[in-house]
This record gives sequence, C-alpha cells and structure tokens, in this order.
Amino acid sequence: MPDFFPGFTRHRIDTAGASINLVTGGSGPPLLLLHGYPQTHVMWRKVAPRLAADFTVVVPDLRGYGDSSKPPAGTDFAAYSKRALAQDQVEVMKALGHDRFAVAGHDRGARVTHRLVRDHPDKITRAALLDIVPTLYRFETIDQKAATGSFHWFFLIQGRGLPERLIGSESEFYLRHMFGTLLRDQGAIEPAAFAEYLRCFQAPETIRATCDEYRAGASIDLAHDRADLAQKVKLPLLILWGQHSGQGSGYDLLKVWRDHAENVRGNSIDSGHFIPEEKPDEVCAALREFFAA
Repeated sequence: MPDFFPGFTRHRIDTAGASINLVTGGSGPPLLLLHGYPQTHVMWRKVAPRLAADFTVVVPDLRGYGDSSKPPAGTDFAAYSKRALAQDQVEVMKALGHDRFAVAGHDRGARVTHRLVRDHPDKITRAALLDIVPTLYRFETIDQKAATGSFHWFFLIQGRGLPERLIGSESEFYLRHMFGTLLRDQGAIEPAAFAEYLRCFQAPETIRATCDEYRAGASIDLAHDRADLAQKVKLPLLILWGQHSGQGSGYDLLKVWRDHAENVRGNSIDSGHFIPEEKPDEVCAALREFFAA
C-alpha cells in the first residue's frame, strides 16, 4: 500500500462495538476527518497531511469500511446506525486522549458527523459537513432527478442479498461507475488510490456491511433524526458543497441546514461530489480557517 499519509502513525483501536483502523499525524487541536461511500480514510490523503501542520489529525475507516471491522448488523441494523458509528469515534478519540475535538465529514462521514453533534455536543467544538443535507430531509423531499442521481440509496437497501450478489459479481465495474458518475474531475482519484479503494471495497464483508449502513440510513437513522427535529444544533457548522454535485444543484444547502442548526456558514466549491479529492486546496483553506477560529 502506498504511503498516502507520510509521517502519520497507524493505529487500531477497539471500541465497544467495533475495531477501528486509523492514522494520526500532526500537532495542535484535535481534528477528526470522516470519509464517505464507497471510500476509506484514504479519501483524505490530499487534505490531512496539510492540516497536520496546524492540527492533530485523526483519520479513521468507519465501521464497516476499509480495514475497520464489519460486525453483524442485527435485526434493526442498529450496529450500522449513525449513532453507533458516532459512538465509535467518541471512543476512538478518548483512547487517543481527546475528550473534545473538531470534526469534518464527507458524504456518509458527514451523516456520522451530524449524529456526533446531536448525541455528543459536549465533545464537539465545531463541525464541518461536506456535500449533504440531513438524511431525513433527503428522504422526505427526494424527487425523480435526485432519486436518479442517488439510485444507490434505494439499490443498497434491498434485502435478501440482492445488492451484495450483484455488486460482488462486478465490484470493480460498480466502483468505477460510482466514481465516474459523481466525479467532475475524472483524474482526481489517481490509480494508486483507486487500487486501494478496490482492495477494500471488493471484500464480500465490506459490500455487506456498507449495504447494511445504507439500510440503517433508511430505517433506524430516520427514527433518530425524527426524535431530534424539535431541537436545533447549537455549535458552529460549516457547510461545503460541490456546485456540480446532486446536493449542490438540488438544494439550497444553507437554508436547509439553518432549519436544523443555529450557527451555520458555508459556500459552494467548483467540484463534483468528491470535494476533498477534486478540490483539496479549497477544502484545506476552508477547514483551516473555520477550525482555527
């Protein structure tokens, strides 16, 4: 595996429900970076080493992804709820000596970040959410255009092993399709990074676990989100989105998030969905300014 994070240290930390693979580097205030689907912590390879000049950067594989463990989902998919994935990260950060920390998440990692600020506001100083609207809002407002662009939301939640069987038979084709559809800059994921994503993604347990994470997103996560609707998030949020992504072209993201949080700022970036890989300079600058405040 190439050294995507020069100077960083690799760790494996056991939480109450999983074993989490991660790298850490740098010095300064702690900053947790969370990746999305169908990726791993390697998604932050262009950003984390630069932020390590100012922060102690922690970059894990989410439960079910990469080289982190893939426990059974349980009958209600609770093991892959954003609540469970957020709890993993609180325990990881505590094991590293960080009781309070900042966090930035992209895609599914941003949904875990949303749950972190809901369930653990005393532990989070500031949070950045990249290219998402809240999960409940997404499901309740989705239209034909958004559903076509996010077909996998509905494909991955199908039962009886259907998506696992189909993805498993052509995992490289599927992965290339996902990146090809959602990237604006097709060169943003270099061959070494794609090979690492494929190494992790093509494992049958990763395919199963990531489907279960989406199944949780369409079931137990919605119950958790509905229970929180009356209470706005109070800590500062930074919202970044790709101008050419389905989120950026389909929603007024600042307006949506201001219905869910009191202190919201942000802007679009000339990018597709995978902003940290397509526009790392802009992401680094935005995160450094926000988290240094």
